[in-house]
Amino acid sequence: MKPNIAVLGATGVVGREILSILEEKKFEFNSIKMLASARSAGSKLDFAGKEHTVIKATPDAFEGVDIVLASAGGSTSLALAKEAAKRGAVYIDNSSAFRMEKDVPLVIAGVNDEDLKMHKGIVANPNCSTSQLMLVLKPLHDYANIKRLIVSTYQAVSGAGLAAMNELTDNSKVNLVGMPYENKVFKYEIGFNLIPQIDSFTENGYTKEEMKVTNETRKILHLSESVPISCTAVRVPVYRGHSEAVTIEFEKPMDANKAREILSNAWGVEVVDDIDNYVYPTPKDCAGKDPVYVGRIRKSIAFDNAIDLFCVADNLRIGAALNTVRIAESVVKMGLYGTAVNK
Repeated sequence: MKPNIAVLGATGVVGREILSILEEKKFEFNSIKMLASARSAGSKLDFAGKEHTVIKATPDAFEGVDIVLASAGGSTSLALAKEAAKRGAVYIDNSSAFRMEKDVPLVIAGVNDEDLKMHKGIVANPNCSTSQLMLVLKPLHDYANIKRLIVSTYQAVSGAGLAAMNELTDNSKVNLVGMPYENKVFKYEIGFNLIPQIDSFTENGYTKEEMKVTNETRKILHLSESVPISCTAVRVPVYRGHSEAVTIEFEKPMDANKAREILSNAWGVEVVDDIDNYVYPTPKDCAGKDPVYVGRIRKSIAFDNAIDLFCVADNLRIGAALNTVRIAESVVKMGLYGTAVNK
């Protein structure tokens, strides 16, 4: 039986990307609702050759819906996720509202799909930086067990929304003609600059973004508290595509050739690694594409049984919309939707 689905936040950047991917993947459904805030209600969206009217997102809007693909922010999810689940829907949430809740599975499709079986109506989609990292780490961890992890992220402005993308454009134009610019989205100017802060700082000196990568990685890979994980997150003047420099130490022997072999056979990963010919991945290569691209794979000179690598991915796809749709596909394939399942 094909599910009845709803896209919450359908008029936003990620919501529109979800719709694009649903159409691209020919996701089979019985009916679809476009849900958004009162401000967007009544507007029209074209999808799969038909015009759809956007409906105001209220608890009653989830009546008869089997799967909700949600990207409308944490406050909206806190207000509506349990209402949707109460009405029998599986609410796949892109916000951080439920990611660290013990009874909410935090899922990367193709990595820990089995965790979906524990859902009680809500499934969390990880942070965009975590998402691409997991597809790289999982096959390596399965082979040699992660002992230590150090990550530095270089995150595109699209991760902060459309206003941030517009600010990069405006800020860059003004910089080119030597005029002053008053930034509003970011703490500092983003044009021709790097900002070593994403989200607010916590008591330990790390930002919330950095702690998301740390805590979500541990939850998804079921790593013990004894495995040290550290992250530094930096906003960079790139529109689309997050990059990550990663150092991984393993319990078992691992070298660059073995890592390259494992990743070459990994689902959702594409190795782009030929330094003799200056071949390695860049954010521009990944825009609009599904894989996580990995290169610069090398034996670490800092730790035993460790490798360093560089990976890039389209943050709006793998980090948000694509994984949301993939989770929905897994929910359908595994038969994990329907009122009986949630209750």
